[in-house]
Amino acid sequence: MSMNLVTLLYLVASVCFIQALKGLSHPTTSIRGNVFGMAGMTIAVVTTSALIVELAGGVMGLGWVLLGLLVGGSVGAVMANRVEMTKMPELVAFMHSMIGLAAVFIAVAAVAEPWAFGIAAHGQPIPGGNRIELALGAFIGAITFTGSVIAFGKLSGKYKFRLFQGKPVQFKGQHWLNLLLGLLAAFFVFGFWHSQSWIDIVLVIALGFALGVLLIIPIGGADMPVVVSMLNSYSGWAAAGIGFSLNNAMLIIAGSLVGSSGAILSYIMCKAMNRSFFNVILGGFGGDAAAGGAAGGEQRNVKSGSADDAAFLLGNADSVVIVPGYGLAVARAQHAVKELAAKLTEKGITVRYAIHPVAGRMPGHMNVLLAEAEVPYDQVFEMEDINGEFGQVDVAIVLGANDVVNPAAHTKGSPIYGMPILEAYKAKTVIVNKRSMAAGYAGLDNALFYMDKTMMVFGDAKKVVEDITKAIE
Repeated sequence: MSMNLVTLLYLVASVCFIQALKGLSHPTTSIRGNVFGMAGMTIAVVTTSALIVELAGGVMGLGWVLLGLLVGGSVGAVMANRVEMTKMPELVAFMHSMIGLAAVFIAVAAVAEPWAFGIAAHGQPIPGGNRIELALGAFIGAITFTGSVIAFGKLSGKYKFRLFQGKPVQFKGQHWLNLLLGLLAAFFVFGFWHSQSWIDIVLVIALGFALGVLLIIPIGGADMPVVVSMLNSYSGWAAAGIGFSLNNAMLIIAGSLVGSSGAILSYIMCKAMNRSFFNVILGGFGGDAAAGGAAGGEQRNVKSGSADDAAFLLGNADSVVIVPGYGLAVARAQHAVKELAAKLTEKGITVRYAIHPVAGRMPGHMNVLLAEAEVPYDQVFEMEDINGEFGQVDVAIVLGANDVVNPAAHTKGSPIYGMPILEAYKAKTVIVNKRSMAAGYAGLDNALFYMDKTMMVFGDAKKVVEDITKAIE
């Protein structure tokens, strides 16, 4: 296979990846975006496999390639088939960790046998520039791996290991330690570029592993959506760094697309949560919820009602806004919610959905759930488009959401102060469905639950919504 043909095929794959990103920017074009992404990856994998076979020498090389594709594809297919929508954030974190670890392994293999990758002739030293590229790729990959492992644990929320719990892990001198490790890593990456010793590469990887942990543990569970997009960016830059070392245009282009799109998404998430973008990169955000009045303090009374009560309020409204949250995802209630909305619409009631950018455990989580239930796109509104309408809404029904509707975001001194929220509290009547009065991921009490206009309906979101639907005349 000529290099001209390889370059052309890589270019076609790159165009497919760009079209995939464009398509995935809106729900109505997301299917087309996925098709472009799959087509681009197929072209890239087939081209790279053919190139590896040619370089490795025929049938033996093809056998290893097919074995790798079979094992990796089988594991991926099984995981994708079994994973629930509520576990999608953990799966994304896991995939990021694998990309980071792959970058580390490739860097180690390239340092061990550079001639096999065309970096240097057999017995010749690795050029300084290539050592810097390998070290950077390995360092970013190591950070991505351990950082993603910690994010996986925090997102899962079922492990007792302290570092995997949602509450931030902070200690005195934490930022100074991170700075010291970063400077040491830079020293070994750039200071020993002429060295052919294994020591500097091993130290760079070890420092990356340590920094990955230290950058993520001080981040609270409420900020995990930003962490997911940030680690997505890191994984892309790790792949791009290795691509430069291997002189692989496809890795460079695909890695750069992932890295830049992840960085842009992180910036959007930071704006949505009123966080500093640079603090995200440095792992210096995410506060201790206890400092701002965590749940479990003063006991206050709430007004609670039944599904029949909620049905009466909804059935007599002219306009309803549904605010979905993680509780809806856990209960798998998206189809039941669509049926409720359809019944209200039949009665001539205007129904809309309000989506917060970081509702759930990852960016776009609620949009995906509603799309799975085939909720009409023209009923779904982003936060900035619907916040100004809440004052005229008769009933806002909050299903399993907490932090994204918490008025504490308007209170100075609160850990989430300044975070843009869905202003459901402005509606004439608010119905909140939760299993209990437990705090949200940020660990804060929610003043919305105690307002005179608010009625709490406790129970599983799917069952409650189904009961409400049945009770509406």
